[in-house]
Amino acid sequence: MIFKIAWRNIWRNKIRSFTVMGSVLVGVWALIFVLSFTAGFINSYISSAIANEISHIQFHNPKFVDEKEVQYTLEHTASIKENLSRNPMVKAFATRTINSGMLSTARGSRGIQIRGVVPAEEVNLTHLNEKLVEGVYLDASKSKNAILVSRRLADKMKLKLKSKPILSFQKEDGSSVPAAFKVVGIYELGNAVFEESNVFVRQSDLNRLMGAENLTHEVALLLHHVEDLDTVKSALAAAFPTALVQNYKEIAPNVNLYESQMSVSIYAIIFIVMLALIFGIINTMLMAVLERTKELGMLMAVGMKRLQVFTMIVLETLFLAMIAAPIGLFLGYLTVVYYGNKGIDLSAYGKGMDKFGFSDHIYLSLDVSSFITVTIAVGITAILAALYPALKATRLKPIEAMRTV
Repeated sequence: MIFKIAWRNIWRNKIRSFTVMGSVLVGVWALIFVLSFTAGFINSYISSAIANEISHIQFHNPKFVDEKEVQYTLEHTASIKENLSRNPMVKAFATRTINSGMLSTARGSRGIQIRGVVPAEEVNLTHLNEKLVEGVYLDASKSKNAILVSRRLADKMKLKLKSKPILSFQKEDGSSVPAAFKVVGIYELGNAVFEESNVFVRQSDLNRLMGAENLTHEVALLLHHVEDLDTVKSALAAAFPTALVQNYKEIAPNVNLYESQMSVSIYAIIFIVMLALIFGIINTMLMAVLERTKELGMLMAVGMKRLQVFTMIVLETLFLAMIAAPIGLFLGYLTVVYYGNKGIDLSAYGKGMDKFGFSDHIYLSLDVSSFITVTIAVGITAILAALYPALKATRLKPIEAMRTV
């Protein structure tokens, strides 16, 4: 009977009921949008860092990670490559020679990191050939000592295609090697910090100039599924105990920080939005109780118990939330699907975002667990918002309430 009365009561004043439902609907939709935007923003940074820079897992000589000296090369590279090529969980891998040096032009000099790559391997791992905005990729150039520089570095150092900057770097024995390289391509990754400090050359060219043919400082790999990260890392670490095997969380603590803070951010946003929503519902339901003072007094006078009055008010609030919340969730889902595919272009407002590795196109994303969390949060919010108006109704004195005009 209480359920039936509560259901009929919410339709007696449709304007008030639609006001509550509207606030819940908009609140839920806005919450879904903000959560998916935050998740998409963070995911864009993590995905870009993994795809373009650090990959899922890397091999190094343990001393190379600490000191970055070229003599600390990776051992058993051939065995590592053979192991990775046979591993069905590995999507792609690439070997690299890493050296720090100076890039010199008529404009001046700049400290940079030289990445000696195997062009075919790097294509599969980072799709570097697709990041070119001018020129050709390393494997398409017949130039000896070909080099790829970023658009930002080219602008700063006044480089263009066919320019011949001088790279100075060290051999294993500590002696310095100056060599002329020819710019064959200019790339853009969307990360200013990385672009201004990294150039790409052929591993064969860099190794030849360093006086050794089989130098390797790094092996990076991508997995088909990130869920296999710990399993693959543990297996590789056991198979190659002399190498330092690290996943992207260990290589780039900032990426791990963003990833770990995502869940914290989600709960913080939910709390703030629900806190704002709860006051809106309390205000409307309290107004409903005050408007029905005479009616509630009459119900208690004819035998309705205070607990039943309390339950009726709570049920009215829950019914309103149960009608509006699914609509808000559905609209939020459609928004996530639409902008998850199309993306939101922030290029007009996000100048400088690429300086920190963030994309100016955000693709909304939200997992199922977040939708469940929002649903539970709305239910709890509706119950909490109904408590004060319901308690207010139970404290009415029937005789005084019936005299209310």
